[in-house]
Amino acid sequence: MRSPKTFRLHIGIFGRRNAGKSSLLNALTQQEVSIVSNIAGTTTDPVEKPMELLPLGPVLFIDTAGIDDKGQLGEQRVSRTKAVFDRTDLGVIVSNYETWGDFEEEIIAEFEDRQIPYVAVLNKIDLYPEKHEISEKLVSKKIKFVNTAAHEKKGILEFRQILLKSAPADFINRQSILADLVGAGEAAVLVVPIDKEAPKGRLILPQVQSIRDLLDNDSFCMVVKERELRKALSRFNTLPKLVVTDSQAFLKVAADTPTDIPITSFSILFARFQGDLTEMVKGAMAIDSLKAGDKVLIAESCSHHPIGEDIGTVKIPRWLTQYVGGKLEFDSTRGHDFPENIKDYKIIIHCGACMWNRREMLSRIMKAKQAGVPITNYGLTIAFSLGIFERALQPFPAALDVFLKLQNKGRDLNN
Repeated sequence: MRSPKTFRLHIGIFGRRNAGKSSLLNALTQQEVSIVSNIAGTTTDPVEKPMELLPLGPVLFIDTAGIDDKGQLGEQRVSRTKAVFDRTDLGVIVSNYETWGDFEEEIIAEFEDRQIPYVAVLNKIDLYPEKHEISEKLVSKKIKFVNTAAHEKKGILEFRQILLKSAPADFINRQSILADLVGAGEAAVLVVPIDKEAPKGRLILPQVQSIRDLLDNDSFCMVVKERELRKALSRFNTLPKLVVTDSQAFLKVAADTPTDIPITSFSILFARFQGDLTEMVKGAMAIDSLKAGDKVLIAESCSHHPIGEDIGTVKIPRWLTQYVGGKLEFDSTRGHDFPENIKDYKIIIHCGACMWNRREMLSRIMKAKQAGVPITNYGLTIAFSLGIFERALQPFPAALDVFLKLQNKGRDLNN
């Protein structure tokens, strides 16, 4: 079974048109992943290729269109290419000794501004011999680079090795989803409602990932539906360390779980795993400032077709409207699309982003902070609007402390 994108290192390949980006990817993967042509601009949209890059593990290569494209269609291609920066964990700039110049330096500046590790590939070395002033400049700036002739498969092994050496440490040593909250030899209970949106015969991705995370860390795991939770808890001689629920069942789970057992939701776990829990806790507190007529953006990372009582388009708008006591204006976005101007919104409410890598979620959080717009996620929004926010944060002392301090500060201002 393929690893989900969440656990894949996203490697973005950038450069001018006809720099040899597609040839480089084809040579590395030993497959014709991207169309190769002498005509500039052959790659029109980002092309994704998942593979195992041993000993690193699962990666996702993203071959982008030439970022120097021209014309109206070219501008659309460039826009799609620039969006790839948001989800790039490791950047690759492809050029050659003949054309290396300000354009490549601008891409490097983009990597550095976003704190994305990157490497340079000087391709077509068979056509454009090394210019020492360029290679010496790269060395002086401590930029890792390799010389290749991709269409002849020369330098590909060296390219592979430099990718392995440049992988970010936080990808290799990533924290667990919830096993650190449970501990080896201890138990967690996962509450999994089976509703219309649950895939037939399967669990949704965050539930599967949570189970695997617990097993990998030698923890015990019990999976129940919300109706069986109270009975399940009565079977324990030693209380479980944590109860995790689908956010939609928060109220029932909170009522059926003794107060000495911490509870939270899969979505809140993913606010920590995929994003910045503390920042999203701050964002959720902006719900208290909402008033009738305010605009709210609901952002979903995957593009499934909403059905029935959809959490993002139906339930959260209903709960927020009830909490505010007036009609709010809701917009929604799906997939990698994101509004250019988000300053019109009073709050952004995001899904758990289980289908993405962490980099893209952090990029959205950064954009929201730059625009001065609070951002939170589904689970935090539901817990806040249902009045169980503090209890849902108990497994996360640092985030709970931020909430309590902001709450007390708000009370002081109101007195």
